[in-house]
Amino acid sequence: MATTVEPKSFVVSQTQTAIEGEMVKTAGYGEKGKENVNCETGIEVGDQPNGEKVEEKNEANGGVEKKEVAVEVEPKSGISFPVNLEDGKQLYCVGVRKRNFCGMTFMVYGFAIYADNEKLKGLLRSKIGKAESKPSEELYQAVIDSDLEMTLNLIPAHPLLTMPFMKKEFTESLTTAVKKLVGGRENEELALKVMGGASDDIKLTTASVIEVAKLPGYALQTKVMSEMVSKVESEALWRTYISMYLGADPVDKDAKEKFGMSMLSLF
Repeated sequence: MATTVEPKSFVVSQTQTAIEGEMVKTAGYGEKGKENVNCETGIEVGDQPNGEKVEEKNEANGGVEKKEVAVEVEPKSGISFPVNLEDGKQLYCVGVRKRNFCGMTFMVYGFAIYADNEKLKGLLRSKIGKAESKPSEELYQAVIDSDLEMTLNLIPAHPLLTMPFMKKEFTESLTTAVKKLVGGRENEELALKVMGGASDDIKLTTASVIEVAKLPGYALQTKVMSEMVSKVESEALWRTYISMYLGADPVDKDAKEKFGMSMLSLF
């Protein structure tokens, strides 16, 4: 698969090409704000890409097939996510995870939350009944407590972020949430397993997708660039993880609000 850059566009290879080590190439960047540097790694995080559309080009049998993929761009990081997944799940919100180091803030990863429209609609109608004027905590809690299949895709917000750093960030965030929301040594040990199987030798790029999928039976299946690294079954762990995004103290309030408004549109 070959990729081509057009003005003000992202050209994004699919997850398969990310495995082969290809990177997203961006034609331009947004205005440069305050340059932030991670005091632990020395990574500059001031510039972030800002794309508007995605195109995929396949060259086969001497011909060129051009396919445009519908995406939504996370506005703060410029990371683009497909509107639909291959399994039929649809995009409900995009957001960004930020961290503070040495008094400065930088973006760690962009994220997107996907769910099946019909299954989510059925859940909401059975639990809520009728549309609300604005998303309520009861609405979010219905999703948090459910066994609904969902997918969260995470993409590094900077090309220099390493797999060890991403594992550390992910695991610390999840274990902290576990201690706060459910507690228990067993749950903390399970949290360590979610990303624990990912090799430190994996080379991440800004096209690398980390997928955390909620399967039936409250199983969390984690893949890094399509390679499965863990499958952990725990209702408490799943409820904790999704609460990080849809709970009372979400990693991105705008993303939570967007998810809630998307749910209301199903009524």
